[in-house]
Amino acid sequence: MMRTITRALAILALMAIGASATACATVQPWQRARLSKTCMQFSPDPALTAFAGHWQESREGAAGGLGLQGGGCGCK
Repeated sequence: MMRTITRALAILALMAIGASATACATVQPWQRARLSKTCMQFSPDPALTAFAGHWQESREGAAGGLGLQGGGCGCK
């Protein structure tokens, strides 16, 4: 029983190491143009994202998660 658990943990650790090792890649200069297209961004409309973030901060009375500091009154 203990050997099975140890083996399962070893396999899980190897899978985690393998998955994290493939996460980094070097981007060549000619590939950056493709990655900066609107379809490759998390939010295609940065103005709408900024507005939604400001609205959420003002509504909750707190700023966070976006790297901004605020006092809770909606001002920055």
